[in-house]
Amino acid sequence: MESSWKDNNVDKATKIVLPGGAGLVGQNLVARLLKQGYRNIVVIDKHRANLEVLRKVQPGIVVEYGDLAEPGEWQRHFAGAGVVVMLQAQIGGIDYQEFVRNNVTASSHILDAIKANAVPRLVHISSSVVESAADDFYTRSKKAQEELVLASGIPCPILRPTLMFGWFDRKHLGWLSRFMRKVPVFPIPGHGRYMRQPLYVGDFCSIIISCIEKDVAPGIYNISGHEEVDYIDIIRQIKRVTGARTPIVRIPYSLFYALLWTWSRFDKNPPFTTQQLAALSTPDRFEVIDWPGIFGVRSTAFADALTETFKDPTYSRVELEF
Repeated sequence: MESSWKDNNVDKATKIVLPGGAGLVGQNLVARLLKQGYRNIVVIDKHRANLEVLRKVQPGIVVEYGDLAEPGEWQRHFAGAGVVVMLQAQIGGIDYQEFVRNNVTASSHILDAIKANAVPRLVHISSSVVESAADDFYTRSKKAQEELVLASGIPCPILRPTLMFGWFDRKHLGWLSRFMRKVPVFPIPGHGRYMRQPLYVGDFCSIIISCIEKDVAPGIYNISGHEEVDYIDIIRQIKRVTGARTPIVRIPYSLFYALLWTWSRFDKNPPFTTQQLAALSTPDRFEVIDWPGIFGVRSTAFADALTETFKDPTYSRVELEF
């Protein structure tokens, strides 16, 4: 895919609405938008604890609680908006209806608000899982969400990122690093040679900002990490960067599965589920396009991105609630 954008001269006062903006991508995107001079930013989310984190870390923006799966007062923020970046997503859990509610129903309401207010620009954050061989709640609901956006008739770039990590990471590498600090040994399921294509959220936010500032052609863009790294090597890199002393120990896949299943009997929102374990071991290889050239951004080396993630003096110690 060749570069197809041109400058759009987006004013720094343009209202940018971020539904679901209190999570990993949203918190990172707000930090980078503010750094580039944007000030009229509205975040709508229903995770109260993470909204409070955002209020404290970035006090100069509008932050509002809103259940996007229900019509409500949050819809007023779309009036006069110049850009909407659709970020809301149910990633983990054991109740399929929660995935439908937060990934599909919420998206329908957001698309309606965009049409009702004639918002000129939408950027939709999809996921690489829509092309995965995995069959789990997240994959099914993200496929349905993307189909909904395509059927809406709203022309927009649809970005499909792979596994992301960076500041404010509560579910992926960030959770793994915190787990590593708390346990006497770090368990690896099976051989651990499950290839991933991790994507630094800082690079992904640069792509989103490019979509905001430039006339990026509507269409689907597979945004994969440019390095292939096995899961066990990701864990080793985290241990190196954080200075953890926890031994890394392989355990049989079946035992790991049984432990996760048992955990889910006592925790309605476990940090890692048997479905996610199955997805981890699914041998996916996602398309790698020249997104640095297409969007005019740089690709950060995995090792450098890990250092930025865990060593930044401002954001590395800020933790979101799971």
